[in-house]
Amino acid sequence: MEHSVSLITTLAAGFGLALILGFVAVKLKFPALVGYLLAGIMIGPATPGFVADAQIASQLAEVGVMLLMFGVGLHFSIDDLMAVRKIALPGAVVQIGVATALGAGVALFWGWSLGAALVFGVSLSVASTVVLLKALESQGLTDATDGRIAIGWLVVEDLAMVLVLVLLPALAPSLGGSAIETGRSTAMTIAITLAQVGGFVAFMLVVGRRLFPWILWQVTKTGSRELFTLSVVAAAVSIAYGSAALFGVSFALGAFFAGMVLRESEFSARAAEQTLPLQDAFAVLFFVSVGMLFDPMVIVQEPLRVLATVAVIIFGKTLAAVVLVLALGYPARTALVVAASLAQVGEFSFILAGLGMALGLLPTEGNSLILAGALISIALNPLVFSAVQPVLRWLQRHPGLAARLELAANPLAELPMSTDAKYLANQVVIVGWGRVGKLIAKALTTQGIPFVVAESNRDAVEALRAQGIPAVWGDATEPMVLVQAHIHEARALVIATPETIQVRGMVEVARTLNPLIHVIVRSHNVEEAERLENDGAGSVFVGESELAKAMIASVLEVVPPVGGSRH
Repeated sequence: MEHSVSLITTLAAGFGLALILGFVAVKLKFPALVGYLLAGIMIGPATPGFVADAQIASQLAEVGVMLLMFGVGLHFSIDDLMAVRKIALPGAVVQIGVATALGAGVALFWGWSLGAALVFGVSLSVASTVVLLKALESQGLTDATDGRIAIGWLVVEDLAMVLVLVLLPALAPSLGGSAIETGRSTAMTIAITLAQVGGFVAFMLVVGRRLFPWILWQVTKTGSRELFTLSVVAAAVSIAYGSAALFGVSFALGAFFAGMVLRESEFSARAAEQTLPLQDAFAVLFFVSVGMLFDPMVIVQEPLRVLATVAVIIFGKTLAAVVLVLALGYPARTALVVAASLAQVGEFSFILAGLGMALGLLPTEGNSLILAGALISIALNPLVFSAVQPVLRWLQRHPGLAARLELAANPLAELPMSTDAKYLANQVVIVGWGRVGKLIAKALTTQGIPFVVAESNRDAVEALRAQGIPAVWGDATEPMVLVQAHIHEARALVIATPETIQVRGMVEVARTLNPLIHVIVRSHNVEEAERLENDGAGSVFVGESELAKAMIASVLEVVPPVGGSRH
């Protein structure tokens, strides 16, 4: 009887322990993912007591990989990536190279083969998107410029890792792996593999992006919520399986493109909402199954190697990211946020390690070291993020050091000498060039009211100046940024950025430079608005409240109050 219910036993043990340990991890201010990995360790073969069915857990993990990659594709936006391409693309590529070299160098020093060293280095080079998003949410940076740069950076990393997953099996024989020899040269094998991937991508972009939304529309017309959810999940798993069976590409790539194709349809938001619980559940099983592969004795038997692995992840990648971001001309704040985002490894590292072991490239010890590094770096990541603000405050107390860290003065940090005089007095200063800032600017332009934009995204400032719109680049909490926007002569300051954690600093600087300025602030909820108003932030507008007022006014135009008359 026991063997016939091994699936149920594995699910019950995995979900139950993951819930308990995930809850404990969150209470201790660690990511829940740490608890899921520990749950896997507890029911794995390396620890005493109950041992779950490893084969079933492995198959559940495959489903978890498909749904994880489907989720990545579902949230992948070409527009978001293009907005930060000038820093995310070169930064991510160079950082992957540096981190891979560091990890591979350490592995070669230990006497590992070149193939094992490369798999180990690449596995340490990519951060966890799941951990990053949770960290940015906790810091209120998801919609901030620095947060968008970090997310774009990891999107590039994810795409690079998808390519690695595709090419690694083709390269395995030449790297000393146990893949089956085909009699073809490595170059020919890579060419054939890329041709298969190209055929799959072309099929998905030409056929999939038309067929998939059409099928979803037919299902939607039935009015069945269950059928819609089923069709999305079936598409994710079926496309992932079909990509492997017909085109020879990985489950991960197939699921990623399934999500990316759906991302461009009008059903993407609904699909993301209704399949998120299932994605979360199987993602938990994925992390539990990964934990089952971990041997805790590696920490006791190889403590120095574990420390070296953690050092590459937390210090090596962090320092490389700081240097790269500063070299690309961005401020220290952006450099520190991106560096903190990269100071961990996660799901792609596990997938790469598993593939490396399956191909006979990575030794079991390497997988255990990667898992140990992931556990420790994920657990420490909240502490790394919490250190960003203290480091920034310390740099502000040492302006000489801060100046040396920054590059030479950027011409975008000050208005051009040729700026029309109407923008230098009685103007409106808009902080933030997001959706809200653009709508406000459009309304001001219609009314003929001059304005200056202060924005921390350098690419956005370049684009604004190309359109003839006066803009300055930098963090509006820094006095010099508002000085360059001529805040001392401005009539109003509109803080349209979602970074409400910095609003108080902006208001304080603005009123120090211009005590009579009128401040207008956006907020996300009523409680936050009340705190800002109590702090004297100025006129605070809550998005939901203003939307409700506009909708009520529209209703009253067609439905008069009781006792009134319809016009």
